[in-house]
Amino acid sequence: MDVFDILDRLVAFPSVAGKPNGDIAGWIGAYLAEHGTQATLLPGPEGDRSNLFATIGPADIPGYILSGHMDVVPPGEPQWSSSPFALRRDGERVYGRGTTDMKGFLAATLAAVPHLAGLHLARPIHLAFSYDEEIGCRGVPHLIVRLPELCAKPLGVIVGEPSGMRAVRGHKGKAAARVTIKGRSGHSSRPDLGLNAVHAMADVLSSAVSEAERLSQGPFDSSFEPPYSSLQAGVIAGGQSVNIIPDTCMLDLEARAIPGVDPASLLAPVNARAESLVAEGFQVECTPMSAYPALSLPQDATLAALLRELTGEAPLAAVSYGTEAGLYQAAGIDAIICGPGDIGRAHKPDEYILASELAACQRMIEALGTRCAV
Repeated sequence: MDVFDILDRLVAFPSVAGKPNGDIAGWIGAYLAEHGTQATLLPGPEGDRSNLFATIGPADIPGYILSGHMDVVPPGEPQWSSSPFALRRDGERVYGRGTTDMKGFLAATLAAVPHLAGLHLARPIHLAFSYDEEIGCRGVPHLIVRLPELCAKPLGVIVGEPSGMRAVRGHKGKAAARVTIKGRSGHSSRPDLGLNAVHAMADVLSSAVSEAERLSQGPFDSSFEPPYSSLQAGVIAGGQSVNIIPDTCMLDLEARAIPGVDPASLLAPVNARAESLVAEGFQVECTPMSAYPALSLPQDATLAALLRELTGEAPLAAVSYGTEAGLYQAAGIDAIICGPGDIGRAHKPDEYILASELAACQRMIEALGTRCAV
């Protein structure tokens, strides 16, 4: 099977984040077995989703991890020109949900497996494919905690998120949370007898807007756009009818933090304002939804030099989107981003990847294998 055959099979699995992924993980495991590589499925606490880990070469020697996620965002956009889960090629463009984010990288990695398996690697190359990345990097922490029993501490991790095959050393961290306020319902003609949860949430929303403005004043990191940490309210919902005092209101918040700043700490002032409403008779819940740390790989890191050699270009300092790389770095393993495709094509109708990008990624992985065989 070539990279297009493999991508065709991967795209055909509707592996939407938050859903069971046994079909795609099982197929990848069977493919690897056909090429003499044993994959280990690592079930998550959900019970119906698994990470996948495999090693080519000696597991007890430090090597490199090729990291990607098997899940995709739902293809709910009505503007698709063809079925999102059926690969369609039109010249250089190869269309389908996940082609860029990030089944293209998985396909290029799997297409390189026969070459890697024939090299008699002195240093191993590991495959680490996760689940539920798209809903807050929920799967990979369960994989990372198992690494000590699976292999020697790796020299580095290449996370294949779409970067145009240009290595990237940094990204912001992220934390998301939901604030839920419960008051007391009643007829709108007697507001004195109720507790209006929407009105109460207005104070919390005002606090979020104020914090967002404060963060725009610094501290700054010129590697990023914007060069400061940020906070936004993304979803707000509450109430049933204009003549009913709303007893419940919900607000989803997201913070993105420059390296050196804990993203969860950016939500703390908003959570504190919400919790102060308890004194007024409201019930308040502040529930974390997802979080991952920032990535900041030093410019002079050995892994950065390796990717410069493999790609022929100096790594970029940072990108605006987030990845699982920060979690690997937080676990003490150097990590860098480098993969085929463009993030601007992800999460959109008619998502696509270029055939040349797939070929370039496969070449990079095979070149890494050649280095590990020396």
